Amino acid sequence: MSEYKLIMPKMGESIAEATIITWLKNEGDSIDVDEAVLEIATDKVDSEVPSMEAGVLVKKLYNEGDVVAVGEAIAIISASGSAAVAESVSAEVQKTPETDIPAVAAIENSVTQAQEVAAPTLSTSDANRFYSPLVMNIARTEKISMQQLETVPGTGQDGRVTKRDILAFVKNGGNSAPTLNTTPEPSSRERVSPPTVTRTAPAVSLNPGDEIIEMDRMRKLIADHMVMSKHTSPHVTSFVEADVTNLVNWRNKIKGGFKEREGENFTFTPIFIEAITKAIKDFPMINISVSGDTIIKHKNINVGMAAALPSGNLIVPVIKNADFMNLTGLAKTVNDLANRARNNKLKPDEIQGGTYTVTNVGTFGNILGTPIINQPQVAIMAMGAIVKKPAVIETEHGDLIGIRHKMFLSHSYDHRVVDGALGGMFVRRVADYLEQWDENREV
Repeated sequence: MSEYKLIMPKMGESIAEATIITWLKNEGDSIDVDEAVLEIATDKVDSEVPSMEAGVLVKKLYNEGDVVAVGEAIAIISASGSAAVAESVSAEVQKTPETDIPAVAAIENSVTQAQEVAAPTLSTSDANRFYSPLVMNIARTEKISMQQLETVPGTGQDGRVTKRDILAFVKNGGNSAPTLNTTPEPSSRERVSPPTVTRTAPAVSLNPGDEIIEMDRMRKLIADHMVMSKHTSPHVTSFVEADVTNLVNWRNKIKGGFKEREGENFTFTPIFIEAITKAIKDFPMINISVSGDTIIKHKNINVGMAAALPSGNLIVPVIKNADFMNLTGLAKTVNDLANRARNNKLKPDEIQGGTYTVTNVGTFGNILGTPIINQPQVAIMAMGAIVKKPAVIETEHGDLIGIRHKMFLSHSYDHRVVDGALGGMFVRRVADYLEQWDENREV
């Protein structure tokens, strides 16, 4: 009998584990080559896991909701294609302990032990204290119960337990007493962080007819990421109103031909992204990240574009090396990422590595917004709706009143490293590129 182990795939450089959302096949079901067997989720994106061989699903090694490390076997598939094989293997798995335990039973036994450790962790978790997937995985591996985990002193944001905290706990043999701090005392010139203050959300009173809606996994991640960003970066927002009449007229002129030639729509988003990449080259200190007391200046310009999903959630696919693309390339990439985002077909690497983000709030009819920085970036720009307005037009023969297409650009930036001068000049430069658009440009 030939067996094939379905392995939890590597979903990106920074992904170490994934959660099983749904099994698409049941034990005994036939599976074709490249047919999806289950759906998994990481803290970045959801995706399907296909089988590389045809056969029959013999055994599921994990249940829905289980967290599995990358590289671990998650299912056994018989390559013989016979459902009878599945029954025979299941019978072997049920042998008494005195008999030889087959490989499948050994794997299942290890999974059961892991689940026994994980069960109290999940059922008794304190909802007021957040534990990252990495910390939870270390706790499961080291067989640390939730009661023990709750005694670990956290040194992270809002008292969270970090990787260093739990490893120190393991090293001390489960002693919750804080370890000695071997870090030299900061000098009087160095910044001293204020003591961590644990914040408790206010209680919500329920009234008759109120509906309680459980957050889905993605909404929980978004909520945590937004709170973390506001706690990390002091946000400042600068606004500029741009006259994009020439740009609007040019797009109206070329969009029909582009649709006929390329088979795709030409939106304003690639235009905005091109203007932003040009401005980043003019002001490269916008394209940075903060790591402790150091600044990382990024060489590549990777622009994330916030995209709304049908579920109401938000995801930010990233256009890598956007400054190397022409308008046609940007338009095709934007359309492709947006379509696959809506259909949950993005790869984990396609939502990582961004160095600057743009969000088009104008698609919802909003004239401006104050976006939250997508950490670990230091700035984000919101593009408002393009509306017609009466405006003063300066000519060589005097000032005139005319109808112009106007839009607001909102630039939020991290005031730790981006001052008002840089943040303001950057958004002004983006507006300049949009206002000075060449109506005779080819695409």
